[in-house]
Amino acid sequence: MKPRITVVGSVNMDLVFRTPRMPALGETLHGHEFRQIPGGKGANQAVAAARQGAEVSFIGAVGNDGFGQFSQQCLSAEGIDINHLSTVNGVATGVAGILVEDGGDNSIVLAAGANACLTPAHIDAARATIGAAKLLVCQLETPLATVEHAISVAQAQGVKVILNPAPAQALSQALLAQVDVLILNETEATLLSGITVKDTATAEQASLAMTAMGVNTVILTMGGHGALITEKSGSQFIPAIKVDVVDTTAAGDTFVGAFAVGIANGLSVLEASVEAQYTAALTVTKLGAQTSIPQRQDVIQFMTARQAACQAA
Repeated sequence: MKPRITVVGSVNMDLVFRTPRMPALGETLHGHEFRQIPGGKGANQAVAAARQGAEVSFIGAVGNDGFGQFSQQCLSAEGIDINHLSTVNGVATGVAGILVEDGGDNSIVLAAGANACLTPAHIDAARATIGAAKLLVCQLETPLATVEHAISVAQAQGVKVILNPAPAQALSQALLAQVDVLILNETEATLLSGITVKDTATAEQASLAMTAMGVNTVILTMGGHGALITEKSGSQFIPAIKVDVVDTTAAGDTFVGAFAVGIANGLSVLEASVEAQYTAALTVTKLGAQTSIPQRQDVIQFMTARQAACQAA
């Protein structure tokens, strides 16, 4: 049977501009391409989990507009349960303006829209859905009070919690103590730990500081360098999978969704992290958020080919 995962999070429509570089203040810059792509950290993670083989339920909010209707259609097409994806009248669906430069790096501006209207009451209405899941996955593009309530509801029902604390903001130790796996980048780790992350050594210091706050497992993703896994028993670094980068949008979200499926399927933290690295690596070879997230069979083929090449070398 497919593992059941519930995602609480954001839905955005991504307005993506390809540019030769980031514009300077006050500058008008000609871009290469424009695309309208469904995104949002929560929706991206839900799609990644669904494409890696999970049965996914999504809790979120969209506006009663074209972007919201299209986002609903896209999530439904992935087989994701959207019974708790609420439509909010009089508020626009969340939007992200994304500039992607030729090297693959991006800059993003968010307008939360309906995402800001997701309340603890929406979580209460979905208690049974959360309780039936093996894992709850959350991020921070919806109100913190709602995320805190969702995590407490999951904990009360014995459901493990994965938190991706992005965009970065301060979190209480009481909240962190309820998190089973914290998946975050250098910026987020620096804010939560108070230790500036600039290399593997400081990444480990920051991760240990967060486990001391009560988190069972910390996975600190470091882009093209790799990821550091830290548990109370110690740390282990796994290198990145080298690919030609087109766009880094949704790489972190893909990692989270794929990792969640691996854990739900009974893999160890290390095994799930390695599979998530391969899945995220495929994501950065294509443009956009959900348009770049790979299917399970593509990940298996990629892993098999890379491992065979390593053995041959």
